[in-house]
Amino acid sequence: MKQKNSGKTVRIGVDTGGTFTDFILVSGGRVRVHKVPSTPDDPARAILQGLSDLVGEEDFQAIDLTHGSTVATNALLTRKGARTALITTEGFEDVIEIGRQNRKELYNLAYRRPPPLVPRRLRFGVRERLDERGGVVTPLERNGLKPLAEKLKKAGVETAAICFLHSYANPAHEEEVAEAIRRAGISVSLSSRVLPEYREYERTSTTCVNAYVSPLMSRYLGDLEREMGPGRLRIMQSNGGVISAGTASREAVRTILSGPAGGVVGGYEAARLAGHENAISFDMGGTSTDVSLLRAGIGFTSEAEVAGCPIRVPVIDIHTVGAGGGSIARCDPGGALTVGPESAGADPGPICYGKGSEVTVTDANLFLGRLDPDRFLGGRMRLDSKAAGRGISKLAASLGLTPAGTAEGVIRIADQHMAGAIRLISVERGHDPRIFALVSFGGAGGMHACSLARILNIPTVIVPKDPGILSARGMLTADVVKDYARTVLLSAEGADEKTLGRHFRAMRAEAEREMRAEGFPRTRIDRYADMRYLGQSYELTIPFPRAVGHTLPAQLRAAFDAAHQERFGISNPERPAEIVTLRLRASGRVQKPSPGGAR
Repeated sequence: MKQKNSGKTVRIGVDTGGTFTDFILVSGGRVRVHKVPSTPDDPARAILQGLSDLVGEEDFQAIDLTHGSTVATNALLTRKGARTALITTEGFEDVIEIGRQNRKELYNLAYRRPPPLVPRRLRFGVRERLDERGGVVTPLERNGLKPLAEKLKKAGVETAAICFLHSYANPAHEEEVAEAIRRAGISVSLSSRVLPEYREYERTSTTCVNAYVSPLMSRYLGDLEREMGPGRLRIMQSNGGVISAGTASREAVRTILSGPAGGVVGGYEAARLAGHENAISFDMGGTSTDVSLLRAGIGFTSEAEVAGCPIRVPVIDIHTVGAGGGSIARCDPGGALTVGPESAGADPGPICYGKGSEVTVTDANLFLGRLDPDRFLGGRMRLDSKAAGRGISKLAASLGLTPAGTAEGVIRIADQHMAGAIRLISVERGHDPRIFALVSFGGAGGMHACSLARILNIPTVIVPKDPGILSARGMLTADVVKDYARTVLLSAEGADEKTLGRHFRAMRAEAEREMRAEGFPRTRIDRYADMRYLGQSYELTIPFPRAVGHTLPAQLRAAFDAAHQERFGISNPERPAEIVTLRLRASGRVQKPSPGGAR
């Protein structure tokens, strides 16, 4: 990227979607937006094209780029990641395949679980054993480490996931094995760093995912940094924060759901600026729709799953459905109209784009007059209304309907898919959508927001300025964020400030060190605790009390009982409770772009 010598840095946010890649440029008080068709075979090509279009006339010295990348996601979905080995405690090589013994599709008798990322021949057991508190039961057998490294090298392994039993309590064995593997020129991911929490299957899966996608992310970001020239590259995380490209290269698992996260951050900012504390973000793009409940803030979860792989790192709580502008409408074998989840994507795209052959939601909107064919993409792309009409007429004939009735049916079915997603995150969790505002954005969101509001009786719809690029804007408003966790497994009734404080101080020291490396000498620290009733197998995350002392157990217990009552409609103050995991979030505030208007 050719720069000039004004000494000025321009800030750019980039969101790579399935159909379009969106850009926002902030320079001084000016804001420019841009879109280009995505290039799924090589995402960097669309990014570099868009950057060239945007900065060609700008006077700048460096680019400060924040990017929501789909590289890790696509590698996982297509199973085209690095050749990965798993090194684990001897006898536990099959944890990643055994899993939790549950079927995702309970009533599908022919269901087949996705194969593990690491095949059996690349899983290796090492003689060692720790107990649940980190004490050494069986010392590490060091004599076998050099032959193991040679075996990995001979097998063509590019990266290794190292996950020993109870290493969250004592990482020493993992670190020693990692050093031996690195000497063979193989990159490593340690579970004690990626996810220092208990539950072996989820920890192993998350570490394997990180090892599997990190080499690809590292190469992609390295190439992108070289092409963009002087400046700084930050990457959006699934938790709604951003990190440096170097950190993202090592911890790529934290970027798996980064694209939708930028939209939720942007939706939250839009709702806040419009004076609404409670909102539902509704991001309808060309391929899918993402919805998230914003109740006095952004909601998080640690129970995501992508391509059959559990990922336990903190992510924004987002529900996705296969309903977007490119969702394909068809007549099924029974003669009924169906819409999605398959999408025409960026290539070939809807019929009206000039290359597609199947009717999509965008074609239906164009046919019904909801899109101006001469002003699409700011007039840079003309839509073919006649071709869309011919496609809809052909579909109508197979359904026995009029073309107008078919187009209306396509829209109504898509609306019901999206309304169902909103009900899932609101009504089915005990929240009344009538007390929330609907924040509508994404390239197709504005055409469906009002009908969704009518279906769900939502009284207020917020449409931010430039809604088609709100995800990219959200990336520029996101702070630099790092999450830390420690499994403790303590009785809530016996919790004391000294024990918990020791864990929090260790996490804080690590956080402040890493945040300084990210460029933030001063950091905001937020503390949380995962709690459950004795005997439960799931936890709720609650804010850790600010004022502590002898009342700490009572404060924790009251907060947990209230959270359980709100989430499940029941609480049990008489039942003993446990503190399972302590969490710490470190945030470095970035400069926000000037707010856009909303309608």
